[in-house]
Amino acid sequence: MAHGYQTGRLNLPFVGIPTFAKAPYEPDWTGIDADVAILGAPFDFGTQWRAGSRFGPRGVREASTLFSFGHAGAYDHEDDVTYLADARIVDLGDADIVHTDTLASHANIEAGVRAILRSGAMPVVIGGDHSVNIPCVAAFSDQRPIHIVQIDAHLDFVDERHGVRFGHGNPMRRAAERSWVSGLSQIGIRNVSSTAKEGYDDARRMGSDIVSVRQFRAMGVDAMLDRIPENGRYYVTIDIDGFDPSIASGTGTPSHGGFLYYEILEFLAGLTRRGTIAGIDLVEVAPDYDHSGSTAILAAQLLLNLIGRVFAPK
Repeated sequence: MAHGYQTGRLNLPFVGIPTFAKAPYEPDWTGIDADVAILGAPFDFGTQWRAGSRFGPRGVREASTLFSFGHAGAYDHEDDVTYLADARIVDLGDADIVHTDTLASHANIEAGVRAILRSGAMPVVIGGDHSVNIPCVAAFSDQRPIHIVQIDAHLDFVDERHGVRFGHGNPMRRAAERSWVSGLSQIGIRNVSSTAKEGYDDARRMGSDIVSVRQFRAMGVDAMLDRIPENGRYYVTIDIDGFDPSIASGTGTPSHGGFLYYEILEFLAGLTRRGTIAGIDLVEVAPDYDHSGSTAILAAQLLLNLIGRVFAPK
């Protein structure tokens, strides 16, 4: 005899069409009715070494089905909370990418994020390389100010190099120039960077707080949270290479000495209690460099846990 949750379709993770978390697909960007809207940004023309993050949205969506068993929410016994039980998530599919045309592709991504914001939903964008953050942040121009919280191995604060201003080494510089960005917390920055010393000097002058993995670990999660303006509106941008390549090898520019999962989950959980998450992007997952699929699973697990904590009772 069937009881409760055993009625209806079983809908195991390997069954069906892999929208993010098996959420409903919403092709009409004028009809978004949700708490969270997922947008893929499969653009990787901004890369300076290994491409492949154009397949990040597909990879992360497929990995996200691992956590979709058909019952409501996700119970965490340590927190004694069922996350995601009431959050309404829709998947908008991908912004249209015009191959080799950065500005047109970025404009399409920005249009998608603006549509999400007009609907009142929280945008969650899956990249793509880190340049997709540029149109994401641009879309907040008519919103209240946001503070950027970046998890990354690289500072991404290059102003211009050989005429390039919109590659994946530029997004935090472009963000700092926006009048609606009140400041930046750049966390996990380490090792040899694509940004020269002048870029670090400019970042600090323009309102950045730069913290390495070792500095983060020395001070602890609570002290790191104390450095971020309280009661703010935070835009969280997560480059998967902020994590150590031992758990996130599927990325174009891996950097050893990175974060582990719980360090960042605990930090992000604290951030949701410190203020309001206004938007999220997760970038630089390049699935073909990790045939185990672990990097995409890490990305999906992190996003689902972060979304769950955004909408959990405070």
